[in-house]
Amino acid sequence: MTVTEPDVTVVVGAYEAMPYLVECLRSVEAQTLDPARIEVIAVDDGSTDGTGEHLEEFAARAATHVTVLHQANSGGPSSPRNVGLGKASGRYVFFLDADDRLAPEALERMVAMADRNGTDVVLGKVEGINRVPPKAAWVQTLERTDVFHSNIKFTLSAQKLFRRALLERHSMRFDESLFTGEDALFTMEAYLRADGVSVIADHTCYYLVGRDDGKHVTKSGSYTLRFDSARALMNLIAEMVPPGVERDKLMVRPFLVTLLPQFGPKYVGDSERVRRHKFELAKPLMDAHWTPEVAVRLKVDERLRLQLVAEERPELLLEVAEFVKSKKRPDAVVEKRGRRVYLAYPHFRTGEAGLPDSIYLAEPREAREVEGYREGAASVFLRRVTRKARRVLRAA
Repeated sequence: MTVTEPDVTVVVGAYEAMPYLVECLRSVEAQTLDPARIEVIAVDDGSTDGTGEHLEEFAARAATHVTVLHQANSGGPSSPRNVGLGKASGRYVFFLDADDRLAPEALERMVAMADRNGTDVVLGKVEGINRVPPKAAWVQTLERTDVFHSNIKFTLSAQKLFRRALLERHSMRFDESLFTGEDALFTMEAYLRADGVSVIADHTCYYLVGRDDGKHVTKSGSYTLRFDSARALMNLIAEMVPPGVERDKLMVRPFLVTLLPQFGPKYVGDSERVRRHKFELAKPLMDAHWTPEVAVRLKVDERLRLQLVAEERPELLLEVAEFVKSKKRPDAVVEKRGRRVYLAYPHFRTGEAGLPDSIYLAEPREAREVEGYREGAASVFLRRVTRKARRVLRAA
């Protein structure tokens, strides 16, 4: 019997991927899912290190159906993924990076999870090899959830199982104008459009491999690329989610993961020109998307730094960034019989800075680490602080 529609198409975009590609393809061959149910579309993105030749050798011997395509180098991962997606015929699509690996049962488990629950996206647990993977999403296995009721917004890489019908229905493709964060944009859109998302947290499905040569797009390139990525993701969220609590929950991700690192320890080493440029790039993003409801969901040092960016106060930010870089612990100020805990980062209660106490208020996770904190009344007080912070930000 001939299987006309595979269960899953594995799309492998490869550029200068040797020798990592060898183990990557071995992990595809080792899948417990029937080879007849797997299709591989491999796209050589103009490699000169033997990547294309190895893909052809793999196609000649593999038990599963393999198509190898060759193209001139595109400069990023979006084009080869889009080309592979355009050729895919599987019910599901999985994007496998050429230097990473699948666990043997990965595809079988993810397809079974999606089929059992009718979900459009499946996240398989990720482990790192010489790299640190995201961890927030893997707290527990979830048969069916969504982006608003889980931590999946903190893992927006493309290495997930996507129902191809979802991608085709909405004409979804990777943005080829972005050279970092293109997968975050694609995956967030899939989360928002999906009829349910599943999470496999009790079985490793994917190994994120750190290259010895350090050739990871996320580790290289100009800082301006990070602002491009943050802008694209914030705009997508704003377009797809109405103003309110749900939008604020999602906005935490680009502020925290993409924008904030530009104003941390690396900011201390930046030249004055770069610091000014970062503020210029951040201003329209802060004006459009920074809200008290986003701020109150962050830790004190995160909230403080971004608030100083929003207020365009680089002279104050530098001292805070230096404090964060030093890894010192701020003094804790406990008041109101333990119901309020402030963390005294630089400029706390100094007349010159004029920053409100609410910016320094510890959220419950931080407050619990402070001796004398009283658990209980925090949620009521947090709502009061949010209202107060809203007035402060509107006046800024």
